This record gives sequence, C-alpha cells and structure tokens, in this order.
Amino acid sequence: MFTKRLKFLLPIALTCLFLSTGLHAQQGEVTVNQDPQIDALLRLKKDVNKRAKNYKIQIYNGSRVGAENARNKFWNSFSGWSVTMEYETPNYKIWVGNFKTRLEADRALLRVKRRFSNAFIFKPKDK
Repeated sequence: MFTKRLKFLLPIALTCLFLSTGLHAQQGEVTVNQDPQIDALLRLKKDVNKRAKNYKIQIYNGSRVGAENARNKFWNSFSGWSVTMEYETPNYKIWVGNFKTRLEADRALLRVKRRFSNAFIFKPKDK
C-alpha cells in the first residue's frame, strides 16, 4: 500500500518541484521615442473637442411651467442623459443629451419620441 501511494505522490511532487523552480519574473526597461509634436497634437484635439458643439435633442418649447413638467417627465422616463432648461425670449426649451455623432443622436431620438412626439435633433449655435 505504501508503494502505491509513493508511486502516486512521487510524480506529483516532482512535477510541483519542477514547475516551481522555473518561475522567475522578468525585468526590463521600456523607452518610448516619440515626436514632441504628438503631445501638442493631442492637446489641440482635446481643446477642439471641448469647444465642439455636440448634438442635442429638444423635447419642449413653451412656457416655464410646461418646461418644468416636461423636464420632470423626462427625468422619470429616462436616466443617464443630461437635461437642461434654456431660456430664449419668450420661451423655455428643454434640451437633453450631449451626443457626439448624429448617429448616436438619431438612436436616442427613436427612444425619446415614444414619450415626446415633437422631439427633434439640433446642434446648438455658439453664443
């Protein structure tokens, strides 16, 4: 019985011993050679993206009370999109979302139109 156990445990013990001796971490150093203009280009791209006006969806245009009701109705129906109330004399407007592409805005509009049938996509003008 002892020899059977030994025949079984010996290969397992040798395998564990063999595998444990071969584990060594490698150390090294990485040097990145990059043109300094790439950093300047990345900063410029970030600035352009900050200034760029993205697409929004307007769900309401009218009185202040109506705008507040539309905003509350939107908050109860959807989550994850920003909601802003804008005032352009003499009307209040409810704008939702901040979509980078027209396709993204179109997909969102399909969902929004189920609750707000007059909703439409636009790109805000610079003030």
